[in-house]
Amino acid sequence: MMKNRTALAILVGVAMLAMLIAAPFASAAVGVNSEELREAVTGASIMAHLQAFQDIATANGGNRASGTPGYDASVEYVEDQLLGAGYLVARQTFQFPYFEELLPPVLEQVFPTPTTYTEGTDFATMEYSGSGNVTATVQAVDLLLPPTGGSTSGCEASDFIGFTPGKIALIQRGTCTFALKALNAQNAGAVGVIIFNEGNTPGRVPLFFGTLGGPGINIPVVSASFTLGTTLNDLIDDGLSLYLFTSTLFEVRTTSNVLAETPGGRDDRVVVVGAHLDSAPEGPGINDNGSGVATILEIALQMDELGIEPRNKVRFAFWGAEEAGLVGSYYYVGQLSKRDVKNIALNLNFDMIASPNYALFVYDGDGSPTGIAGPTGSANIEDIFLEYFASQELVTFPTAMDGRSDYQPFFDVGIPVGGLFTGAEGLKTAEQVELYGGTADQPYDSCYHTPCDDIDNINAEALDYMSDAAAHAILTFAMTTSAVPGTAKASTRAIEATAEFRGPLAQK
Repeated sequence: MMKNRTALAILVGVAMLAMLIAAPFASAAVGVNSEELREAVTGASIMAHLQAFQDIATANGGNRASGTPGYDASVEYVEDQLLGAGYLVARQTFQFPYFEELLPPVLEQVFPTPTTYTEGTDFATMEYSGSGNVTATVQAVDLLLPPTGGSTSGCEASDFIGFTPGKIALIQRGTCTFALKALNAQNAGAVGVIIFNEGNTPGRVPLFFGTLGGPGINIPVVSASFTLGTTLNDLIDDGLSLYLFTSTLFEVRTTSNVLAETPGGRDDRVVVVGAHLDSAPEGPGINDNGSGVATILEIALQMDELGIEPRNKVRFAFWGAEEAGLVGSYYYVGQLSKRDVKNIALNLNFDMIASPNYALFVYDGDGSPTGIAGPTGSANIEDIFLEYFASQELVTFPTAMDGRSDYQPFFDVGIPVGGLFTGAEGLKTAEQVELYGGTADQPYDSCYHTPCDDIDNINAEALDYMSDAAAHAILTFAMTTSAVPGTAKASTRAIEATAEFRGPLAQK
């Protein structure tokens, strides 16, 4: 039950007035009546798909990561469902750099005070870290303390002038990729790297789970909380010595995307609806991203069950190797001809839409609050979602198109993009608690990229809100007679300054 109804009604009224003034396309295109489809897409049916993904993970080592039997079983499940509904289904195979953590990492203070740090709370192995078993003293690299934002710690080779080879480098998160920081440290002779959170905002204080984006680093690299990072820094003058152990595997493996499209509809105005099918290697991936997959799968099934014949072809895409750096969606877009790109009207992306401590986020298509505008037409997609939520008296928040999910390859070639999100490792605000309940200053999903992202990690209320909004938008664009403009390249001016850690451009 939402709180503060009076404030909510005022906010909704203001939002609706603003949209009527600023979004004529949205008002025209939203004439589709989606009620029948929304009623057909039930929470119980979506949960049944999620339970199937949980069962697959349970039977396959606890995860559904690309390149593993759990992922292959997930592919078969989705294919079987869609073939039974009459969709034209294809499996698109590709290779990617597979990463696996073979043994739990260890980080211990040897001197001055023997201390064992806790994996998953204090530190975590960074994806694509090398293996190592080292005991060494620690040297800080160009830290910005107290943190004010914009740390360039480890971003330039010159940061390592005076660095003593054979030490563990202590580096602060900031404005360049984790991979660049780790590579500079490795080239300077570091035997290990600790990258701790930047500390300049509440969201940059806890432990984060980062990726180096691919192979190339041969030494152990771990992330750490801001608290642990500053604690270690304070001990360096006392002769701090640490023991650091990681055991990891890299190899090239084959995986696939699943593509399913409606038999009918205009093939020069294709609506691509995407969600990534793979989990992170650490867990079952039921919120991230079983929630998005199960939702668009059920929408596809109910469109068939209701006999909906779209004016525009709808292509449901279930991406592989998203957790390895958006590899599947980049591969798909990379195989498109110029004509194929032009024929795609838009991409809708649904990645994590049932976070337990949720907020309702809509991708910021026009860039007005976040500074990252999508390609021409993305603002129109945003308006469709905003008008729908306003009609339901639900307040939403913008989320930046910062490269963290599979819309990015479409963004890069100028295809309009949009979608929904309920939060990951970021912290919920007091304002959001007033609107949706939950707990302030706690992650939207405390099980993000961990083994507890299981069937109990789903917020049914969030899933209900978001699945209805997804169904409404998909049907709107499937049936619209209006073109979604999208031939102009997007502005990438703000991506490198704001991106987080997940995509090829987003590993900070």
